[in-house]
Amino acid sequence: MKSRAVRFSGLIAIGVFCAAASAQDFENIMSERVASNLQYADGIAWSRQGFLVFADVLKMVIYRLDPTGPPKPTDENHNGAQGLAYDAQGRLYICESVTRRVVRLDRGNKPEVLAESFQGKKLNSPNDITVRKDGNVYFTDAAFASAIEKRELDHNGVYRISPKGEVELVAKWVTRPNGITLSGDGKTLYVTDSDRRALVAFDLDGKGAATNQRDVLKNIKGVPGGVRTDVQGRFYVAARGVGVYTPQGKLLHTFLPGEPVANCAFGDADLETLYVTSRKLVYRIKLGVKGSVQY
Repeated sequence: MKSRAVRFSGLIAIGVFCAAASAQDFENIMSERVASNLQYADGIAWSRQGFLVFADVLKMVIYRLDPTGPPKPTDENHNGAQGLAYDAQGRLYICESVTRRVVRLDRGNKPEVLAESFQGKKLNSPNDITVRKDGNVYFTDAAFASAIEKRELDHNGVYRISPKGEVELVAKWVTRPNGITLSGDGKTLYVTDSDRRALVAFDLDGKGAATNQRDVLKNIKGVPGGVRTDVQGRFYVAARGVGVYTPQGKLLHTFLPGEPVANCAFGDADLETLYVTSRKLVYRIKLGVKGSVQY
């Protein structure tokens, strides 16, 4: 194994490459800083309208980054926004850490509350979210940091919101679920387990119900947060850097090694760029491979 770090006028070529050959050559791909001076950048999503949004949890601000110009604060809901996702209709979904709820913004940016409790008890702190093409919504809810002191539920959970608005518990964990995403065909749900340093998969049926929980990655370096997949079935896991894994679980490459990375999302018109939130920074990595999306 070898590591490299080369700088070219603001561009950073950073990576750790495992000796095993792969169809995609990640070793010489450069990472570019596109946002800085943040407090804690986390949730991130690409809009089909051609721009990126990301959340600074501590500033309680959602930023918009267009293809040109610096990121700008939006007028969208700011209640400790954490996880972000768009649906096929272009509506923005937000996990709010302060209000401990999941909301969806209508076209006038008015929030509609989709989930704030389960069985009469307030959610812990919704963390990350993903939306399937058919309208099924999946989110993680774990008690991190100060949320532990306020919790009402005796578990951490992975949840589904059906197209009819019903909130269903997918998985009840003692450990803490964090990042969440879907496979390109929408038949598999992936969730990172921050405590066990694992990536967990669930099979999804046509109605969106989840079964067959199993580990697909173990011993992830760092604390795994956000996760994405590409059209070739590889995993991109935000942890200590962004680890790129084969569908069989073999580590191919690590972008931004050593950095505590929170989340990532594919974007740009061709969906071949990975955007990464890393505490006070946001990076753009042009991979040359399409990410899996649900819209």
